[in-house]
Amino acid sequence: GLAMGMGVGQALLVLLAAWVVMPVKDPLLNICMDAKHHKTKPGPEGKLHDQCAPWKDNACCTANTSSEAHKDQSNLYNFNWNHCGVMPPKCKRHFIQDTCLYECSPNLGPWIDQVDSSWRRERILHVPLCKEDCEEWWEDCKDYLTCKENWHKGWNWATGTNRCPWGSMCRPFSNVFPRPKDLCEKIWSNSYKYTTEHRGSGRCIQMWFDPAQGNPNVVVAKYYAWKKRSSPASMKNTTLETDEAVCALPWPVLVLLPLALVMLPEGARGCGS
Repeated sequence: GLAMGMGVGQALLVLLAAWVVMPVKDPLLNICMDAKHHKTKPGPEGKLHDQCAPWKDNACCTANTSSEAHKDQSNLYNFNWNHCGVMPPKCKRHFIQDTCLYECSPNLGPWIDQVDSSWRRERILHVPLCKEDCEEWWEDCKDYLTCKENWHKGWNWATGTNRCPWGSMCRPFSNVFPRPKDLCEKIWSNSYKYTTEHRGSGRCIQMWFDPAQGNPNVVVAKYYAWKKRSSPASMKNTTLETDEAVCALPWPVLVLLPLALVMLPEGARGCGS
């Protein structure tokens, strides 16, 4: 009976090992936020337009959303970039890229925040933007004019599109946003956070990337998802964490673990038993 018991024990352990290595789906990774134009699940979109094309292998936006993102007066939000004269193309391309990241990226999960708004239930908050992405955006826009620091709210929408609020003046970007940090953090009510991390560091989200090298934001999301889970706020103490980890194992593992250990003869058992 010993050999038989040993065989069953080993078979159970193999089964157990298979269960343990099965990836548990992380609710913060590879997801789309619940907002106006987002798909429910990310997936390939072969026809993404122009600047949104880097996300074509795995996107939260549709081809239609991606082409609207490039229009001056798009149907996405009826937003008018040219509220203080015509926005120069070198500046506008950053706003298009910012829209593509927001609409298409499946890697913003760690920064999704619940909101109570008429047009979306979720938004992004404090996404750590790479230093270069923020600084190039500011550099290319610093001479354009705008009348507002926060473009999310406070516009005059009387005509159906955003106009400068009554009494506000058009001033150079560099006046409204003295530093790159001001632009990236204030323009969309803290959707982004300015960082000193560099592109390719794995520690900041890139608006701009070369899809031929893969999407660099995948590892960034993984890192921050892990950080979020292991932060003191989310875990009372480490012992609790290990208990929870054991409790989080799928039930067949919990059922089979004692059985597998019982069926293995004394010598075969490790784990200090």
